[in-house]
Amino acid sequence: MTSPEGWQQWACDADRLAALAEFAAGAGHEINNPLATIIGRAQQLLREESDPRRRQSLAIIAAQAYRIRDMIGDVMLFARPPQPEMRPVSLPQTLRGVIDRLAADLAAARCRVEFPPGDAADLPPREDILVLADPAQFAVVASELLRNAAQALQPAGGVIRVDFSADERFAQWAVIDHGKGFTDHERRHAFDPFFSGRQAGRGLGFGLCKAARIVDLHGGSIAIESAEGGPTVVTVRWPRQL
Repeated sequence: MTSPEGWQQWACDADRLAALAEFAAGAGHEINNPLATIIGRAQQLLREESDPRRRQSLAIIAAQAYRIRDMIGDVMLFARPPQPEMRPVSLPQTLRGVIDRLAADLAAARCRVEFPPGDAADLPPREDILVLADPAQFAVVASELLRNAAQALQPAGGVIRVDFSADERFAQWAVIDHGKGFTDHERRHAFDPFFSGRQAGRGLGFGLCKAARIVDLHGGSIAIESAEGGPTVVTVRWPRQL
């Protein structure tokens, strides 16, 4: 699904992500300390203030401080995510479960997912591919890739295709959309924290970055093949349960 050049790019991206994670962890810690003081003081002043206009201003300060705190939480989750709790996971069954859980959101975005029919229980044994994964973290990766594809198809919506295959060591699955593609610059920086691809119709933020970190923690790799105008193929290689 993805060329050798795409996987070579992932090796460079993984090194850059590790360096960014170390920076993010340190920066997040340093920002959190003064932020906690700001939140505490804003809450105290809000409790003591009786003037409605001043209370409104203090409430805005507190709300924005909480917003920063939540953003720092995302940074720390990217920088130091929980260690995965590995177990054998059915690739087709888990992908189907994520698609079903996102069904309402995808329908609201006028998107339809094409996926090999039937759950893992209905597939021949050779097709029930087992991967070694933390089920919750695997679901986060699949959810982020589907949401990213849905964003690219806005405002008209469209079809998202999910394909999968396997070799002896790795399962490989891809999310494919025919929405607005990535420029070369956007593709190179798609896994960077807070990089925004909104010009390509993709509000990337932390979604792909978080997915890439989880894939890396599982010993896998992720690559993007795209051009302006699409299609875009995001392919994940994930270690199999042998």
